[in-house]
Amino acid sequence: MFIDSHCHLDRLDLTAYNGDLDLAVQAARDAGVSRMLCIGIDLENAPTVVALAEQYDDVFASVGVHPLDCKELVPDIEVVKKLAAHKKVVAIGETGLDYYYADSEGLQAIQRQSFINHLQLASELKLPVVVHTRDAREDTIDFIREYGSGESAGVLHCFTESLEMATAALDLGYYISISGIATFRNASELRDVVKHLPMDRLLIETDSPYLAPVPHRGKPNEPKFVVEVARYIAELKGVDERELGRVTSENFFNLFNTAA
Repeated sequence: MFIDSHCHLDRLDLTAYNGDLDLAVQAARDAGVSRMLCIGIDLENAPTVVALAEQYDDVFASVGVHPLDCKELVPDIEVVKKLAAHKKVVAIGETGLDYYYADSEGLQAIQRQSFINHLQLASELKLPVVVHTRDAREDTIDFIREYGSGESAGVLHCFTESLEMATAALDLGYYISISGIATFRNASELRDVVKHLPMDRLLIETDSPYLAPVPHRGKPNEPKFVVEVARYIAELKGVDERELGRVTSENFFNLFNTAA
């Protein structure tokens, strides 16, 4: 069995399922996906992802504000805290830093304060953090080190950065999650990183509806394709895909330890 550790069920393209999310969830189950973590990205969609976790026994939720949704004001972390009290919320985030699109000091300052607030809340609640990072390697690690805690160590999701950054995150107790990007032709550096990652700190994800893996690249992504990600990573690691599914599922429950 496999676990999609990062997906956006509220954003899936359901055209192939006649608009029925139930069918998309069942397709994932039929493919061998046993759990899905539906990720909150802002204060507006957080109630939706929590409701989806309530609706499906095999779906959990996270709540937080994506750095690219920190556009004018630092988000109210007290709202996130209230949402995190729900029993199906197993993580804080998605939060982090993305300097690729936020190219002004003002926007980056808002992202930094939001990230700090999320890290401190996660430490308070003893929940893991789901971290998005792009073009902010040094600040991401420095902020985790300064404002995070071992009890709230989380995951760098959809990882595309350097082995050096991965190693620094692993040293801080974090996990590394790999998406379908690893299957892309131009992702040779990422594949080298994957080969060096320890199996006991590895997660897999789709980040659906984005970043569909080969052979589905260019099409809408969905949780059932996490099996394709697992198959590819298993080949890179030189292990059986069922073993990779077993280990990454075990890792998921070790990290998101309030999930049941």
